Amino acid sequence: MKSIAVILPYSPIDSFSPSLQRLVDAPLVKQVIVAHKGEFSTSSSKVQPWRVDSLVSGKSIAALPKLVKADYLLLITQQQEIDFGQRAFERFLEVAESTHAGMVYADHYDVKNGTRSEHPLAEYQLGSIRDNFDFGAVQFYAMRSVKNILKKFGTSPKLAFGGLYDLRLKISVAHEIFHIQEYLYTNVEADLRASGEKLFDYVDPRNQALQKEMEVVATAHLKRIGAYLKPKFAKIPKFDGSFPVEASVIIPVRNRERTVTDAVNSVLSQQTDFAFNVIVIDNHSGDGTTAIMQELSAKDPRVVHLIPKRHDLGIGGCWNEGVFSAQCGKYAIQLDSDDMYSGPDTLQKIVNLFHRGNYAMIIGSYKLVNAQLEDIPPGIIDHKEWTPNNGRNNALRINGLGAPRAFNTALLCQIGLPNSSYGEDYATAIRLSRHYQIGRILDSLYLCRRWEGNTDAALPIEKINRNDWYKDKIRTIEIRARQALNRKKIAP
Repeated sequence: MKSIAVILPYSPIDSFSPSLQRLVDAPLVKQVIVAHKGEFSTSSSKVQPWRVDSLVSGKSIAALPKLVKADYLLLITQQQEIDFGQRAFERFLEVAESTHAGMVYADHYDVKNGTRSEHPLAEYQLGSIRDNFDFGAVQFYAMRSVKNILKKFGTSPKLAFGGLYDLRLKISVAHEIFHIQEYLYTNVEADLRASGEKLFDYVDPRNQALQKEMEVVATAHLKRIGAYLKPKFAKIPKFDGSFPVEASVIIPVRNRERTVTDAVNSVLSQQTDFAFNVIVIDNHSGDGTTAIMQELSAKDPRVVHLIPKRHDLGIGGCWNEGVFSAQCGKYAIQLDSDDMYSGPDTLQKIVNLFHRGNYAMIIGSYKLVNAQLEDIPPGIIDHKEWTPNNGRNNALRINGLGAPRAFNTALLCQIGLPNSSYGEDYATAIRLSRHYQIGRILDSLYLCRRWEGNTDAALPIEKINRNDWYKDKIRTIEIRARQALNRKKIAP
């Protein structure tokens, strides 16, 4: 019978000791290793204290082949109470043996504020290279795979934060990462923030050192799988046709009577040395939005009010209606129907940068505010992790590139946007970055209003998984395209 070693972080919570004893008593568990920083000791022969600075560092991961004396490693990554279900260890082991996977993870239950609920997880795929992929609190590794990839690709002991991330990516190159769609344990959740609050963790200034390290790890992975792109960019092709205005602001809208007037007026208040308009694609609103837009367009000829003939359009489809319309300008600039530009010079700054550089797309920075336009944490989202040389590679690791987004309309019309209402902008950005350079403006140009009507505020777990799976699928498509591009470049 194969054996299991368990590594878990020490926790001062009351439930730690009984949880530890349950692991000791499990027949399949040969070894229990408690990672700590000097606060744990034991007299149990089956329990081994392991003093480490970090469970996820490269140094800790490099120590695993000698530390673990079992065939499989069950790694508990969170300092929270974990209660394993009936025959959970047997099931992890059986699936790992049957699939020959390098790593296995499973769905689980959550207990939040005393309420137990199901927590399904997303499927892993080629494009699941983001460092915040949710595996839950338990990861089950075949030690033969761990030893194999550390021997093949080497260890990374200098990593302070990204050792476990590095291990997972290396394993995914040579071995399968397999998802068990069964609820094998219960996790007493400690992070009770809503999904909308967690969304911006990766741009928190306190996490910048971590993000830089994760970028290094992800870039190395892209090189291993042949998807890394060197910082060489194609020139923006010249377009022979003409446009009615220099810039158009595109606003898809559906049932936003509370906010759309503010959005449109923030465009009309822009001060520029060029002609612009605002194209509002009214996606068959059922509230007062249509009447508001009819009134605004009647008052100002710069307001173009379009109602699509189709009834199956997402946000991306509405964007296509706008950029392919005869009224669209040379540059198409984004504004969501519940947001506003932060000042009267936003359009001028964006167009100026288009004129100065060889850019297919420009992305600015924005500030998070509430419905009353008051600042809320984490404040300005500027994506300073972006670098001109490696931004398009790192873009495959992170979940978003920022706002407002602006496009060279002629180029955008060559590829169009996916007809979806999530990730359509991200898909377009990484598609353009495959060949062209993206310009960045770190000044805050945009007020992103967080209110109860936002599409990503406090989402249910099923919707979060669907969104994450879709963006991973976008990355899968792009990685395969970049691999093909690189193979073509080196073909004899």
